[in-house]
Amino acid sequence: MRIRDYVETDRARVNEVALAAFAPFCSHYDDWTAMAAGIGNMAALAESGEIIIAEHDDAIIGAVAYIPPHVPKADYFDPAWPIIRMLVVDPRARGLGAGRALTDACLDRARRDGSTVIALHTSAIMSVALPMYLRMGFTKLKDAPPIRGVAYAVYLKQL
Repeated sequence: MRIRDYVETDRARVNEVALAAFAPFCSHYDDWTAMAAGIGNMAALAESGEIIIAEHDDAIIGAVAYIPPHVPKADYFDPAWPIIRMLVVDPRARGLGAGRALTDACLDRARRDGSTVIALHTSAIMSVALPMYLRMGFTKLKDAPPIRGVAYAVYLKQL
């Protein structure tokens, strides 16, 4: 597996992987059409952060956005925290370690930026991602506002 920085030519594939990763959860959201519109534009996160790509056999199989400290973010995050956004792995590529490798890449960038913590928000419906985050040392800090009817919470990891 190769972890690398996003380039603009990755846009369509990143958006495709994001939709594929969230599609199994579509029945949980009360407005999947609106949710899918946002998820299907994951590459737009490159405007406020750094998108990191996971490749396997020269194909993009996952991506994540790292949002640095002191960049505007949702008000349930401390503005000084770096955050992990939209960790996505193509369902056909699960089990290869892409999620863990992408999360580790975000932790490395947070350390690079001098942060002592990193945050994210996720939901209990994320039955692969949430247990991975907990194994990696993230702990629940507080509930976050629901997204399209799905409960979310903020998790924090000390670096």
